[in-house]
Formats: sequence, structure tokens, C-alpha cells
Amino acid sequence: MTLRSEDEPSSPALTAAQAALAAEHAAVYGYGVLGGRVPGKRRTEANAAYDGHRARRDALMRTVRDLGGAPVAADAAYALPFAVTDAVSAVRLAAVLEDRVAGVYSDLVRATEGPARADAAGALREAAVRAARWRGGNVVFPGLAERAASAGPAERTGPVEAAGADGTG
Repeated sequence: MTLRSEDEPSSPALTAAQAALAAEHAAVYGYGVLGGRVPGKRRTEANAAYDGHRARRDALMRTVRDLGGAPVAADAAYALPFAVTDAVSAVRLAAVLEDRVAGVYSDLVRATEGPARADAAGALREAAVRAARWRGGNVVFPGLAERAASAGPAERTGPVEAAGADGTG
């Protein structure tokens, strides 16, 4: 298989898959940070989410290669949207991470079709369910940018920027 060079234009599906991969890298990092700060049952949920994001990340790496791209690498560290110092802030971070992941999977749903779209829709659903569990409530249309207009500054940061894929990380 031939990999695209950086100066070749990529397809919308490849661009969306790279953004989803970058967000999954950031989610894996974020769950590594928050996992030790949540007690009991919530820690079990955090571990399950961490494992789920690792599996999605690995699958997306294969998807990106199948689309002719070179998978975006994880950063060594990511700037968190706020300090995570206790269980409350850890749970809040988990909800933010899931919202951001849902956003990029929403883009991936729009950019793909067939089995790839079904897989992206499944990932969007998983992120939305996890976000609702962490938040204690749900949103009407998870992953849609329209919701971001009413979000606070930490929640307005896009998943790509949060993942360091905007070129500034």
C-alpha cells in the first residue's frame, strides 16, 4: 500500500479518521490522568472507558492506514482544560473527554459510508452514553457543534485542538 505524502490532499474520510485518532490519543491520556482520582465503581468505569478508547485508537490506526494515510502520533502529554485535583474534577474531565470524542465521531459519521459509517456511529453512541453517565445527564444531540455555543470555555475547545492536532501542540 502506498502512503500519502504530507503535501497530497486527503479525502474527507481520512481527515475525519485522523481527527478521531487524535481525539482518541487525547482521551487515552486524559483517562490515564483521571483514573487514579476516582473512587470505587467510578474507577471501574474509568478503566473500562480507558480500555475502550485504547481499542478504538488501535482500530483507527488501521483505518487511517487503510485509507492511505500515516496515523497521527500521540503527543507525549496534553494540556488539560482545567486542573484535575480530586474526584469531582476527574469526573468532569471524563465528561469533557467523551463530549470531545463524540464530536469527532460525528464528523467521521458524516465523512464515511457503509460499514465505516456504522462503526463511527457506534463509537459516537458509546461516547455519548459514557458522557451522560459521567455528567449525570444527557444532551439532545451529542457530538454536534451547535451545543458548543452554550458551553463554557473548557467545553468549547474542539477535539482536534484538545488532541494537539491543530499544529500548536
